Order: sequence, then C-alpha cells, then structure tokens
Amino acid sequence: MRTVIFIILAMITAASVKAKTLVLYYSYTNNVERIVNELRSKIDADVLEIEPAQKGLDYAANNYAIGSAQIAAIRNNPDDMTSYPAIDPVNVNLSDYDCIIIGAPLWWSNMAAPLQTFLFQYGKEMAGKKIGLIVSSASSGISGVEADAKRLIPGGDFQSPSLWIRSSQTSNSGAVLDNWLKEINYNSLISGISHISTEPDEIYTIYTLSGVRLPSDAHSTAGLSSGIYIINGKKNIISK
Repeated sequence: MRTVIFIILAMITAASVKAKTLVLYYSYTNNVERIVNELRSKIDADVLEIEPAQKGLDYAANNYAIGSAQIAAIRNNPDDMTSYPAIDPVNVNLSDYDCIIIGAPLWWSNMAAPLQTFLFQYGKEMAGKKIGLIVSSASSGISGVEADAKRLIPGGDFQSPSLWIRSSQTSNSGAVLDNWLKEINYNSLISGISHISTEPDEIYTIYTLSGVRLPSDAHSTAGLSSGIYIINGKKNIISK
C-alpha cells in the first residue's frame, strides 16, 4: 500500500511541474519597463530586455523621426534582414520556455522596431509556444502590433485577448495585469494540467488525488463528477 501511495505522489509531482515563462520587452520611454516590473511581482518568469546596438539615439527628436524611418523601412521590405535596426546580442535558449510574454511599445501603429528585429531573428523558434502580448501606447489601437507579432512568430499559439495598457495607466497597471492574467487563464497555461479526451477504445486507470483507485478500468470518463483525478498517470481536470 505504501508503494502505491508513493507512486501516486510521484505522478502528482511530475504532473504539476510548471512550464517556464519568458518575458521579453523593449522600452524607450520606460513605460513598458514599468509594466514588466509590475508583471514580475505577479508571476515567476525570466526577463529579457531587447536593446538597440546603436546607443544614445534620441528617438523623440524631430517628432520621433528616427523611429518613424525604422518603421517605414520594415514596412517597405519586411522580409529583408537589413530593413531591421541592429540590436545587442542576446543570450537566450528559447527551447527552455513554454510561455513567452512580449511587452511592446507601439510606434506609428506598429511594434517598436528593435523588438521587431528580435522577433525577425528568433520568431521561428517560438513555434508552438504560448504567446501573450502586452502593448503600451498613448491612444492608437493595437491591431497593427498584433499583426506584426503574428507575422514574425508564424507558428505561435497566441493567447486572446492581447493586453492594451494606455500610457496613462502605466503607473497603476497592477489591477489591469491581474485581470488580463485571469482572462488568458495564465495559471492553466503554465500548470501542465491537461484536459483529457474520451476516445471510445481507450481504457483509463483512474485514481483520486488521495490515491484511491476507482473500482475498475473504464472506457469512458463520462461518468466522473467534476474534479481533479490521476488518469493514466497524468493529472487531469474533469469539468462539466
């Protein structure tokens, strides 16, 4: 009996290992950085800041002429690597992460150019990963930034909705982030808990969380009441 309980506890432990999250962002005015710092107080995640290779640029000069020119270059030739501004080298292994949250400023209805550079270089490595998008802007809608993200991460599993935080909300973004994390079911994204299918020919061995095996093997989970079970060695939620 003690052996059976030990095996069940081992299965529960293995099933409840959390997926790893990476928050990557670029911030010129520090609005996105403040949002990311607030987000870090709410979730366990590694953080990667993207920085332009050319230092000291005054993006705000002449009505943000530098940034405007960078966005125009990308729009004109989005498939050419030379259209994207250079960024500092990064040391990241994206295969370590299951969930990636992107913090993006909006420039002229598009994603900030340095962040587009990173995604142009690494976006294909994010295929199949859960992608959350947080956008900071003063007033414009964020559909252009969403389109940039999906273009640059063609295989990403984008979570809906994206979060739009206006510049006026930046200093008090805690409640907004809390609501968004609930909307995208963030805890479920990283929990590793699966919802099982009920294939007619599959036989299920089912235990309660307390380690009690249900009376017999079953060909269906339809008769189970709502709850959490160990089914064929994996932690599962039955919801009705």
